[in-house]
Amino acid sequence: MTFLVLAAGSGAFAMLQSLVTPVLPTIQAQLHTSQSTVTWVMTANLLSAAVFTPILGRAGDAFGKRRALVAVLVVLAAGCLLAALAPNIGVLLAARAVQGAAGAVFPLSYGIIRDRFPRERVAVGVGGISAVIAAGGGVGIVLAGPIVQALGYAWLFWLPMILAGLAALAAYLLIPSSTTSQAAHFSWPAAVLLSAWLVSLLLAVSKGPEWGWTSPAVLGLLLAAVTILAVWIVTELRSAHPLIDMRMMRLTPVWTTNLVALLFGAGQFALFAFLPQFVQTPAGAGYGFGSTVTEAGLLLLPMLVTMFVAGLVSGPIERAVSSKLQLAAGSALSLTAFAALALTHSAQWQVAAAAALSGAGLGLAMSSMANLIVTSVPADQTGAASGMNANIRTIGGAIGTAIVGSIITAAPQPTGLPRESGYTSAFLLLAAISTAAVAAALLIPSSRRTTHPGQAPTPGSHQSSQTRSPEPVAGAGGVLSRACRARSGRHHPCHRTRSRADTGPGCPYRSTGMTCSFMAM
Repeated sequence: MTFLVLAAGSGAFAMLQSLVTPVLPTIQAQLHTSQSTVTWVMTANLLSAAVFTPILGRAGDAFGKRRALVAVLVVLAAGCLLAALAPNIGVLLAARAVQGAAGAVFPLSYGIIRDRFPRERVAVGVGGISAVIAAGGGVGIVLAGPIVQALGYAWLFWLPMILAGLAALAAYLLIPSSTTSQAAHFSWPAAVLLSAWLVSLLLAVSKGPEWGWTSPAVLGLLLAAVTILAVWIVTELRSAHPLIDMRMMRLTPVWTTNLVALLFGAGQFALFAFLPQFVQTPAGAGYGFGSTVTEAGLLLLPMLVTMFVAGLVSGPIERAVSSKLQLAAGSALSLTAFAALALTHSAQWQVAAAAALSGAGLGLAMSSMANLIVTSVPADQTGAASGMNANIRTIGGAIGTAIVGSIITAAPQPTGLPRESGYTSAFLLLAAISTAAVAAALLIPSSRRTTHPGQAPTPGSHQSSQTRSPEPVAGAGGVLSRACRARSGRHHPCHRTRSRADTGPGCPYRSTGMTCSFMAM
C-alpha cells in the first residue's frame, strides 16, 4: 500500500514535467501570449523544482518524511487547480512555480522506502518508483495530444490534481509516520545560497540560446552562479548542521553517481524535448514524418514501455547484476540509441526502435542511480542526497537541451525549419556524452550494502549476530567501535564529534560486521 501511494504521487508530478511540453503552441494561442513568454511555462517549473527538491528532501529527513510528503502533494494539487483555472499567462506561470515545489516527492519517496521496507526489498521498491518516474515523463508526451483534443488543455492539470489530491489523502491515512533526524535543524542561509546559485545557473543555461550566450544577462548570471556556489560550499563546510553534508557529497559512490546523472540528464531531457519535434517536421523538409502531436506520442510509445519494464526489472536483478553495472549498461543503451538516430532515421520504425533502446537505458539508469545514492549515504541524509542527485540530473538536462537546441537551430532552412544535419550533429553529440556517461559509471566503486549510522534495522529485516553493528564506545577522537578500533590499532583521525560513528561520511574506514575495512575516498 505504501508503494502504491508513493507511485501515485510520483507519477502525478512526473507527468506534469512533460505533459505541457507538446502543447505549448496551444497554450500560447488560447492565452494570447508570445512564444518567448510561453516557454516560461517550462522554465518556471524547472527553476522551482531545482530549488525545492533538495531543500524539502532535507526537511523530510529532519522533520519527518511522511509529513513532508503530504505537504508537497497538497501543494502539487493546489498548483494544478490554479493552473487549470488560470485566466492569463501570469497566473499560469505562478501555478507552474507552485507545482515545481513538489519535485521533492522523489527524494521523499526514496527515503520512506528506505525507512519502511525490509532491507532486501529496498532495491525493488526504489526501482519501482524510479520506473514510475521515468515512465511518467513518457506518459505525459503520449497523452498530451489526446487529452487536449478531447477535453481541452485545462485537463492537463485537472487530472494530475485529482491524482495528487487522492495520493495526499492516502499518504496521510495509510503511510506510518517516519523517523526523524536526531538534529532537526539545518542551515537556512545555506538553503538561500543553494537556491540562488541554482536559479542563476539554470536561468542562464535555459535562456542562453534565446538571449545570446555572450549577452550581459547570461554572462552575469553565470558569474553569479559560480560566485554563490563557492560561498555556499564554504558555508556548508563551516555549518554545524549543514543542509547538504559536503563530506557525504565527496564519497566516491556519491560523486561518481552524480557525475553520471549530470551526463545522463543531458541526453534524457534533450531526447524528450527534440525527438517529438523531429517526427512532427513536415516531410517536405527532407526528413521527418509530419506527425501530429498525438501521432508523435504514439511513435514514442515503445520508449515508454521499455522504460517502465527496465525500471521494474532493475530492482529484482540487483543482487545478480549490481547497480553499477546496470548504470553502465543503461548508459551504453543510450549511446547505441543516439548513434542509431544519427545514422538512420528515414523510417518511423527506425525512430521507434531507437526510442525503445533509449527507454530501456533510461529505465535502468534512473533505478540504479537512485539505488546507488540511497545505499551509499546515512539514513538521515537520504532525502537530501537523492534530491541533489535529481537536481544534478536536471542541471545536466538544462545544459544538454540548451546546447542541442543551439545546434539544431544554428543554420535553418529558408522555410525556417531546422536542417537535417542539425539533428544529425545533435544526436552524435548526445552519443558522445553517453560514452562519457559509460566511462563515469565504470568509476563507481563496487561495494556491498552496509548499515550507516543512525539507520535502524528496517522493518521486517532480521540482523544476525554476524551482521550487527559493533557496540560503540567513546574514544579520544569521537565515537569508536571496539571492533573497528581494535582492528585498526588506532583512533580514527576523522572523528571530530561524539555523535558521528565510524561509518559516517568522510571517514576512511567502514565498519562491516566485526571487521573494519578501508574505504577508498
